[in-house]
Amino acid sequence: MRPSELQGKKVVETGAKILGTVSDVEFDPAEWKVISLQVELTDDSVETLGFKKPRFGHVNILLSVDAVKAVADVVNLKNAIPELKQFIKLPK
Repeated sequence: MRPSELQGKKVVETGAKILGTVSDVEFDPAEWKVISLQVELTDDSVETLGFKKPRFGHVNILLSVDAVKAVADVVNLKNAIPELKQFIKLPK
């Protein structure tokens, strides 16, 4: 699958709750692989993960591909939202 094919896919945690939508990917050219998905969080996910909701725009996170279980029509994660903090960092 090409990285561009991931953009726009919904990211779903184990409880079938939507975390957000893939907006971009972080690529490691030295290893020639995707290392993180940039995910635009839903308002519910922003609250659950403890981020401050901005007045305008959305919260974006980088989600390590280690959290991904499978990719098909959606990106399925291995964990529930509260258990994802170890796989999340904020984009620069």
